[in-house]
Amino acid sequence: MANNDDALRAMQNCFRSQFSVDEAEYEDIEKNRRTSSVDEDSIYLGCTLSRSFKPEDSDFHHSPVIKMGWLDKTPPQGTLIFQKRWVMLDEQYLRYFQNEKEVYSKRVIAIPSVTEVVNVGGQKFEVVTRNRTFLFRAENNTVREEWVSVLKETIQQCRNSMDMSHMNFSDTSGQRASGVSLISKQGYLEMIGLRSKLYVVICSDRVFLYRNAEEHSHGVGITSIEMNLGTVKSTDKRSFNLTTFYRTFSFVAESEQQMGQWVEALQACVSRSLSSNVVAQKIWAEEANQRCADCGATYPDWASVNLCVVLCKCCAGVHRGLGQSVSKVRSLKMDEKVWTENLNQLFLLLGNDRVNLFWAANMPPSEMLCPSSDSEERQRFVTAKYCQGKYRRYHALFGQEEALNKALCNTIQTGDVLETLSLVFCGADVNCYTGDPELPSPVSMAQHYGQTLQVEFLTHNHNTELPGSRAGDHTVLEAALPVSHTGYLFKTASSTRAVTERKSKGDFSRRWCSLNQGNFSYYESEKSSSQSGQMKMSDVLCLVVNPQGKHGYGHSFELYHDSGRVYLFGEDSPDTVREWIKAIGKALVPPVGEDLVCWSFERVGRLRYTAGQSFHCPHLGWFSLGGSRLLLLLHGEDQVDNIDLRKLQELSVQQEAGAVVLVNRGRRLHVEWDRRPDFQGWLSGIQQGLGRGDSPLDQQQLTETDVPVIVDRCISYITQHGLKSEGIYRRCGVNSKITALLLSLRHDARQVRLSEGEDQVDNVANVLKRFLREVGEGVFNGHQASLPWLHTTTVSEMRERVSKYQALLHSLPPVNRATLGAVINHLYCVQCFADENQMNMHNLAIVFGPTLFQTDGTDNSVGQVVEELIQNYQDIFNVDAEQLQRQLDMISHVIKAQEEHAEEGTPSPLTICGVYLERKEEGSELLVQISQAVSAEELVCEVLRRGNIPPQQGDYWSCFLVNDNQEMERPLHYQERALAIYFSLGKDCHLVVKRNCYMEAMLIYIAGKVDVSRNGLIKFSDEKGQKGKRTFSRRLCVLDGTSLRLYKGVKSTQPERECPVHALKVYYGIKKRLQPPSCWGMTVVCEQAERDKQLWYLCCESENELIEWLATFMNLQHDGDLWPAASRPDS
Repeated sequence: MANNDDALRAMQNCFRSQFSVDEAEYEDIEKNRRTSSVDEDSIYLGCTLSRSFKPEDSDFHHSPVIKMGWLDKTPPQGTLIFQKRWVMLDEQYLRYFQNEKEVYSKRVIAIPSVTEVVNVGGQKFEVVTRNRTFLFRAENNTVREEWVSVLKETIQQCRNSMDMSHMNFSDTSGQRASGVSLISKQGYLEMIGLRSKLYVVICSDRVFLYRNAEEHSHGVGITSIEMNLGTVKSTDKRSFNLTTFYRTFSFVAESEQQMGQWVEALQACVSRSLSSNVVAQKIWAEEANQRCADCGATYPDWASVNLCVVLCKCCAGVHRGLGQSVSKVRSLKMDEKVWTENLNQLFLLLGNDRVNLFWAANMPPSEMLCPSSDSEERQRFVTAKYCQGKYRRYHALFGQEEALNKALCNTIQTGDVLETLSLVFCGADVNCYTGDPELPSPVSMAQHYGQTLQVEFLTHNHNTELPGSRAGDHTVLEAALPVSHTGYLFKTASSTRAVTERKSKGDFSRRWCSLNQGNFSYYESEKSSSQSGQMKMSDVLCLVVNPQGKHGYGHSFELYHDSGRVYLFGEDSPDTVREWIKAIGKALVPPVGEDLVCWSFERVGRLRYTAGQSFHCPHLGWFSLGGSRLLLLLHGEDQVDNIDLRKLQELSVQQEAGAVVLVNRGRRLHVEWDRRPDFQGWLSGIQQGLGRGDSPLDQQQLTETDVPVIVDRCISYITQHGLKSEGIYRRCGVNSKITALLLSLRHDARQVRLSEGEDQVDNVANVLKRFLREVGEGVFNGHQASLPWLHTTTVSEMRERVSKYQALLHSLPPVNRATLGAVINHLYCVQCFADENQMNMHNLAIVFGPTLFQTDGTDNSVGQVVEELIQNYQDIFNVDAEQLQRQLDMISHVIKAQEEHAEEGTPSPLTICGVYLERKEEGSELLVQISQAVSAEELVCEVLRRGNIPPQQGDYWSCFLVNDNQEMERPLHYQERALAIYFSLGKDCHLVVKRNCYMEAMLIYIAGKVDVSRNGLIKFSDEKGQKGKRTFSRRLCVLDGTSLRLYKGVKSTQPERECPVHALKVYYGIKKRLQPPSCWGMTVVCEQAERDKQLWYLCCESENELIEWLATFMNLQHDGDLWPAASRPDS
């Protein structure tokens, strides 16, 4: 006990120096302490109130005091020494204090933790909890009975008020509400003046102190601190003060980072304590407002005052990120002045349920948010819901601005605010001219008619950005911002590789950061004079904006330095991070490239590239990537260019060369890897932006005309092979093959080549129907948007119906409009051959009505709409009659040619062939229509024309037959018939048009030769009799005008192998698994008979030697005519 007395005296001296307690009050404390022993398990936090203070008259306690008075209490070790304590009971806690003037209790017992209260005789009673029993003694039996009775009643009321469906019986701390924990932070802290650490819990707007974590779990603590008059301030690297009106608590955390987290959590606790529930209670009076409009979380305390939705804290954070022009977010508890009576009444009138009849009318259950959704899901959902208007109920006048404005002026004269909201967010202008010079604006008209709630709504939406107006290009950076910025950020240790794993808050350290004059520096704190680190912005290769919630801090970004190091910074405030990204982005890119950072990019930086075919001359360019857009500023250009990745013709990854090749509209970019840690992120982002077949129409791989590649592939194939197929689109195909083909197309449509022998017409037709039926939101952009199309059938006059169809077509998003146009054009062509295929307009409409509208077919109006679209195709889609006739003539010509040769068993003279440009990569295949007479030279010219590549002087473009299995390729002679080669292709072969890198050297070599034969030693191997590792042996090779002969040695008189020149086909390359001794090899195919094919592998010792052998082969086989005379170097 002496040790305890000494400790308490030391603590009191410490506390006395910190508080303004007059001498008389301090003497009272000392006197009381000397006359009463101290609880051995409690900690005395001596601090008294003034003598005029009355607890029952204050709001110091959250709940009103039920009973209070003096009781005797015994320590827990079983001693019979009783101590006089001031005891207070409210509906949440039982507390006892050193005396009636104390502010902070010696013990606090949560009512839910009390299991029973029992009389034990001698004016005593026990308060029993799970881990211990408290023994109290009253002055007499009457007082004891009063305490026991009121305690039992309070405990019973507490149990009755618990929501049993959410009760957590393992939690007895009283720090849960409706099953949800109210704790924002908890852990051990050292309190200056004590020998041991305390377990500190921040719960709602109070702070609780416990001896340890076990006591917290049992609901028995030391005291609680009200935070409504508290302030928090850091005093050192690890220490901070919590100052209340009554005293200051000084704590020490384990680390500087922990200190920062505690200070932040305590400051948030102070903010909660200062907030008011008055507005929230009013708004929650409407039951629908007790759930978040986006995720359904209970009792949301934020709202968007212009969108008229009540939101939880998590969703409100995402709304803030959209900007004030989209969503004006306000707090129900802290922005009390904003909430006028009219605004309150507006939210009570509408309510989340009614407002969601507009905002979420077409929301599929699979896309709904829930309270546990992560930040990335919320960001995606909120953006789709409010920026894109993806789920909204489309007004019947959607797309007709004049009619919408007129309807708005009529509606604001009434009390139908929901209709006004629907009109405004479907395109009505809140600032439109009403037509009345005395009441020129909708606001003035609503005021005139006394519609105060209409005025309130219109006022908050004067400058609101309408859904869909951004088209995915939300500008988050303003070019006018100065290139300087300072503030606190949290930073991790730098690394030498990309940050792929999630970093928790514990991995970050708080740093004061400064961006000024092209230098980015960071310090230990704002007061530090020495830098912890610095980098020049000119040395930063890439700025990456991470998805929300990727790391412990909700918003983060990465800087990739040219030294190879990666720096990660984060903050929970989206506004703070956004301002940093603005400043860094502008400081990073050149002034002419400001457009690179004036949008919601995911990464921006510089990469080394080559353009066109000039791979030998790399340049540095600036690239900015986000979603399906790639912005680039190339060397020597003064304007930012834009690539739609969905329409990319080719994306090929060259791992060995460390590069990526992009082809867009005939322009080829060869982007070098440079083994940078950020390059994989660039590649991944580009690949994700290409589009996928399981996404909505606007996220598909697209053609240049905005039609999904899947639709284009199927329509082209059926046009070529199925227009005269009887019952096309009505017959069923083979379901397993349909499913497999659709899966392949959805995975990567550009890589799928439909062939007549493998893909049946009916299967392809069913793939098209199934895709259109299953694609997200459908061609008509959702059920709600499709209703006006169906209502149009009720109009009596056809001319008026056509006019309405035209308006509805114009209102569709570009990809939907292009897709619908392509499908109706195809159906128009199909019905032109109705005599053969038996599919007239009506039959096609029966099939495609439910398909395009994604219905079950019970509504006949869907078929009527499709039939009328086909019937009036030229008028509705504004198609030139001559152009349409030329299309039909071409189709008829192809079909006629196919029919003429069908009986002969020979291929049609007009066949659509797939030829790759440059290499077999995604997006590089071109479909070219050729006849049997077309030569390889003509095919090359057509492919280059289609690829927008004008041939230059000195370019030697050839058509190569490539065998992927054998890893070899052969350039076709310019006079070879391309169609015959095409039909002879095996499953591992394809045609590709590219530059012939050896042709110029071969022509020069042949021009200087008199003797066209050649002989010499060469390394040789073949396929016969070889097992295991293949070996190459030296042979004497003799090539002349008659044959190719191989001799074992120079003195040999009989050839080991021989093949006539006319039976030879010479390919560049040898497959790698044969392990050729050099990279200058050729594969010679000797085919003297139909079933006698031999492959000889010849390997040279230099590139020049290989060129000379190849030139000799071609010279002998084509009598010196290797290349068209007009293109030869001596011409």
